[in-house]
Amino acid sequence: MTSPTHLSAWIALSEHRKEIDATSIQQIFSAQPDRITKCTAVAAGWTLDFSKHRASSKTFSLLTKLAKEASIESLREKMFRGDNINATENRSVLHTALRASHAKDSLLIDGNNVLAEVRSTLKQMEKFIWQLQSGQWRGYSNKKITDVVSIGIGGSYLGPKVVTEALKPYAQSTIRVHYIANIDGSDITEKLKKLDPETTLFIVSSKSFGTLETLYNANASREWFLRNGGPESSVHKHFAAVSSNVKKAVEFGIAEENIFPMWDWVGGRYSLWSAIGLPIAVAVGMENFRELLKGAHEMDSHFQTAPLEENLPVIMGTLGIWYSNFYGAQSHALIPYDHYLRALPAHIQQLDMESNGKANLQDGSATEIDTGPIIWGGAGTNGQHAYHQLLHQGTRLVPVDFIAPLTTHNPVNDHHTQLFANCVSQSQALMVGKTLSQAKEELKKSGASAEQIEKTAPHKVIQGNRPSNTLLTDKLTPFTVGSLIALYEHKTFVQGAIWGINSFDQWGVELGKELGTDIAERLASNSDNSALDPSTQNLIAAFKKAQS
Repeated sequence: MTSPTHLSAWIALSEHRKEIDATSIQQIFSAQPDRITKCTAVAAGWTLDFSKHRASSKTFSLLTKLAKEASIESLREKMFRGDNINATENRSVLHTALRASHAKDSLLIDGNNVLAEVRSTLKQMEKFIWQLQSGQWRGYSNKKITDVVSIGIGGSYLGPKVVTEALKPYAQSTIRVHYIANIDGSDITEKLKKLDPETTLFIVSSKSFGTLETLYNANASREWFLRNGGPESSVHKHFAAVSSNVKKAVEFGIAEENIFPMWDWVGGRYSLWSAIGLPIAVAVGMENFRELLKGAHEMDSHFQTAPLEENLPVIMGTLGIWYSNFYGAQSHALIPYDHYLRALPAHIQQLDMESNGKANLQDGSATEIDTGPIIWGGAGTNGQHAYHQLLHQGTRLVPVDFIAPLTTHNPVNDHHTQLFANCVSQSQALMVGKTLSQAKEELKKSGASAEQIEKTAPHKVIQGNRPSNTLLTDKLTPFTVGSLIALYEHKTFVQGAIWGINSFDQWGVELGKELGTDIAERLASNSDNSALDPSTQNLIAAFKKAQS
């Protein structure tokens, strides 16, 4: 695929940027009385207000044209159909199939009906969850399981963790769910301190059953279990796995019927909808897990069928390109105004940056433009007392997604009113800003002297004209959490497709792993390190000295 810079819509957008640059968002509102109607889209339980953008009707028209010229529609159909769009690994990309099994009879990939495999896995999960929640599954001393620990990293950790936290109001049992990911010994040590080996079940999530961090933590958990009275013969009562390497999982001590499948056509960062989501189902029950899948499937259907002009992933994806490539924005902030969604930015960070942090087009040639932005953010209103200063008065343009439910699971006095007021006011403040004359008038009213006004007023000026989306839902439910995450998955796809990159491999993570293995061997031996760079030699020496 050639660079999108050669597309006629891209060239037109470059010229249009000069044309619209002197026009503020507020001026665009004034010139377009029906803007809020035109710039509101609804899908799968979410309403997107995309009116606060440096974008006129012409801008949106050109962005839609860009999506069409980049063949978004045909690429989208190839993904849903199961074509090998992950060309560097010769794989299909079918996370959407994980939530479509209730809607279709079959989807054949290499002669296999993947939807039948998905349905079979869901039934296996259902039995597993029922055994745990009913108390039928018991530990070696015949006590019920009270704690489930998910051991994984990357997509096997971030996705399930964010959903478990987001759906905490839907907890279905007294079984507590914990996550261990980091290879830092402090992570697992602190988690295990709180657990009883007689009543704890570990779920090891690793496609290869060899991911370094996951295998180290799985082995440490097994050792802890045996060291604290657990018999070798009962490891199978306290460990399950999600892996395609059945042999290694069985050798570890896991019963084959408690090994859940993983497929090559699902990337790790897209896998929470599969058996990787077992911790979610433990926490909220299979019925709610299926609602999560339904919400995601509803967003899939919207993405497939809605006109591009009304298509939430296309709107958000093309607007992101507008700022990244035509305004030079280097990052994008996600700010959920809901405590239960506080981990969402970390999951979308992996989803987006691992997918689109690429410097080569599909044909291997170098990109001519910036690709994936830096994704970051945190819970509102906490950020208002931290990084919002940079959003409002910093030199960098940072588009923002504000995400909020209209009602709360936990009404406390007028807390939710104040929370939502802050969400709305922040998006408003980013747009309207504060002029020098307004700053001077404020100071004058406060009783400041003329000298103080002249000295202080420039520091109170806020440029404004800074863009944001606002995503609203009535309430956080399994359905709306599922559709929200699917929305960001498809937005990521849209941007990668327009940039002409492969959003579904992640070769960039491999080099550090390879070098890490070499460094670990050097740290544990008396190897000759003279061929290494001076910095690496020095760091190895410092570590060895500290261990002696």
